[in-house]
Amino acid sequence: MFLKNLELNNFRNVSKVSFNFDKKINIFIGNNAQGKTNVLESIYFLAITRSHRTHNELNLIRSDELYTKVAGVFDDDMDNTHALSILLNEKGKKVSVDNLVQKRISNYLSRLNVIMFCPDDLEIIKGSPSIRRKFLNIELSQFRNDYVFKLKQYNQILKQRNEYLKQKSNAKFDKAYFNIITDNLVLKNIELVKIRYDFINKINKYLEGVFNNIAGFGKLEIKYKSFIHEEDLKKDNLKDFVMNKYNSLFMSELLQKTTLLGCHKDDFKMVLNDLDVTEFCSQGQQRLSILSLKLAEIEVFIKEKNTKPIILLDDIFSELDEIKKNNIINYFKEDVQIFITTTDIKDINEDLRKKSDIYVVENGSFEKEE
Repeated sequence: MFLKNLELNNFRNVSKVSFNFDKKINIFIGNNAQGKTNVLESIYFLAITRSHRTHNELNLIRSDELYTKVAGVFDDDMDNTHALSILLNEKGKKVSVDNLVQKRISNYLSRLNVIMFCPDDLEIIKGSPSIRRKFLNIELSQFRNDYVFKLKQYNQILKQRNEYLKQKSNAKFDKAYFNIITDNLVLKNIELVKIRYDFINKINKYLEGVFNNIAGFGKLEIKYKSFIHEEDLKKDNLKDFVMNKYNSLFMSELLQKTTLLGCHKDDFKMVLNDLDVTEFCSQGQQRLSILSLKLAEIEVFIKEKNTKPIILLDDIFSELDEIKKNNIINYFKEDVQIFITTTDIKDINEDLRKKSDIYVVENGSFEKEE
């Protein structure tokens, strides 16, 4: 996968710019708040349709402007060329593939695959379960384009069920109708949990080896935490088994007026040598664990999906020693496209710099070094 062209209009502090990327490695160097991260964010936005930095997407629109547009041209892994674009304004978001507007985001996603590395990734370990679920949902939306649609269906059924539980008069409560809603929720739970276990098992195939290549020691793995255990998925009567879990909570849900069970509450943890990384590992080990997780994801995309994702490295080298920097750099495949930001070019391996296009960034302007 190779991003050939990127055009930004009114994106963050960038008025208008167009890049033609010829080489595999592109380095953006500049002081903080000059706009170098905005380039990586725009590529991520083009692929994922959302920002990794803000919940309010209107923040992406340049000050005093009415819209932002990000467009890109890329070659997929079959050497087919495609064009993507996203137009964002106060009315919403319009996404296009090869100049055709897509009615569903799910029809747009998973075409351009990216793996982002940034300092905030530590929150995946240290933050709330909702952050980990968000991470998992985003990565899965890239891995299979039907995931977002299935997740949306689940959330719609969940909303319908919660609204029914919240109705004021229990005298009007139709248990048969409620059971139909719950039955639909059970089916969607099983579907989504199976997809999540499968994806995490794929990551675990590569995670220990990746971690050992970078850190030199330890068994690292992800453990998914769901109300449906992985061994439960082998049950012949799985649907009835899950339905019974919901039935056992019916009175509690009626009192609390909300759904108490479901994959919208699931979580995962990272475990190093059988110890919870969040509770028992240093921040350095936590950072290496997250880096390994992202690198293992790359392996999953290459070996399980037969696609080479674009790598976005946002100022991650400044906190690593020279050995670990080299271990990470050496882990990237030669034919994987990489975008790097840094405040100090000395943080980047000299051999890597020689292979790279380097852009100096100042106040939203970009100058390519010759």
